[in-house]
Amino acid sequence: MEKIRIFYDHKGNTLNVWFDDPEKEMFSEETEAEVILVKDKNGRVIGFEILNFISDPTREDIRIPVEVLMG
Repeated sequence: MEKIRIFYDHKGNTLNVWFDDPEKEMFSEETEAEVILVKDKNGRVIGFEILNFISDPTREDIRIPVEVLMG
């Protein structure tokens, strides 16, 4: 597995998480929960984007808890 990339866009208030190379994105699918699934040419999910991630995007001190599991 490649590195997981996490990017928070303060201006757009979105959180992007990539499990694979973002350059492989071919299309996306929006779910009902303001989550966009990013897929490669084979339809495999390679990442996702969460819309309206922070309820108050004017805050400067955003902390995102992360849990790392290794198998």
